[in-house]
Amino acid sequence: MITLSDQPLDVNQITQLASSPQAGAVNVFVGTVRANTQAKKVIRLDYEAYEPMAVSEIQKICDLAKLKWPIQRIAVSHRVGTLTVGEIAVVVAVSTPHRKESFEACQFIIDSLKQTVPIWKKEIFEGGEEWISAHP
Repeated sequence: MITLSDQPLDVNQITQLASSPQAGAVNVFVGTVRANTQAKKVIRLDYEAYEPMAVSEIQKICDLAKLKWPIQRIAVSHRVGTLTVGEIAVVVAVSTPHRKESFEACQFIIDSLKQTVPIWKKEIFEGGEEWISAHP
C-alpha cells in the first residue's frame, strides 16, 4: 500500500497493513517534524508532491526492495500539506521473516524515498522560509 495524504497518518493502521502471518518482524520508520533545523526554530512544514509520479517512484523502490529482501508486505504513507512540529510526515512499514531483513529493507526504502521521490518540503521558521530539495 502506498498513499499520499493531507490527513494525519495512523501508524497503527499502516503497521497492520504491512503485517503478515508469515513474518516474524515488522519494522516501522516514523518520520516527524522536528522543532529546529540548522539552529532555526521551525514553525511548520509545507509538503507538496506530484502524486502520480511520487506513487510510481515509491512503487519502484518497493519493487526493488522486494528483489533484495524476503519482504512479505510493505506500507508507505507520506503527508502532504501543512504539518506542525511533532506531526508525522512519513511512515514506512515492512514485514519480513526475520528482523535483520526488516531493518535493512525499511532503511533502504526511506533512504531511497528521500533521494528520488518528487516530494518537496518548505520549511517555515522564525525569520524566514526555505524550499528544501526533494533530492539532498
